[in-house]
Amino acid sequence: MHSSVINRYAAAIRDAILAHEADIECLDREIGDGDHYINMKRGCEAIAGLADELNTLPAADALNKIGMKLLSTIGGASGPLFASFFMSMSKTLKTSDTITTLQIALAFEAGVQAIIQRGKAQAGEKTMLDVLIPVATTFQQLAEQGQSDKDIAAALKPIASDGLESTRNMLATKGRASGLGERVIGHLDAGAKSCQVMIDTICDLIVSGQ
Repeated sequence: MHSSVINRYAAAIRDAILAHEADIECLDREIGDGDHYINMKRGCEAIAGLADELNTLPAADALNKIGMKLLSTIGGASGPLFASFFMSMSKTLKTSDTITTLQIALAFEAGVQAIIQRGKAQAGEKTMLDVLIPVATTFQQLAEQGQSDKDIAAALKPIASDGLESTRNMLATKGRASGLGERVIGHLDAGAKSCQVMIDTICDLIVSGQ
């Protein structure tokens, strides 16, 4: 994986987040703090601004740079969580001489574990982890089986969608939504939606050969 690929994915994610503004904002207004989309947009724009610098860096260093930028750019709870994700991915990839699909899967898993530790959360609590944990588990399993990148990407899309949908009937135990009790039932989590959008976007690029 070259830094140019990271930049291409980042640009596509920015476009996708902007395209889903109405969806994400609506979800966050219903049960969140109302600032999730603004923070996601700010983070995407900040990463886009790093494009020239990232192109000069090895992939692991580029991911660390993204994490550091997000830590200083995104407000609320999202900044430290996404920063931890990227910096943990970077740390894992730095231990490898060459970057394979399995190593990316392991790095993704390390990033998700960093979010778990930083956010003191697990699956089933109506957060982004309800998308990220099953995606990370399936990604690693399929990579260990030696499946192709396109097959893995195609398989991860429904996993992310199912994870998002699973938040609809959950009670929330983290963030502002945790104080709303049963009123959150019937609503999707905005953070889970953002993660589903980002994963779908990357998977679509891989399936299409981009």
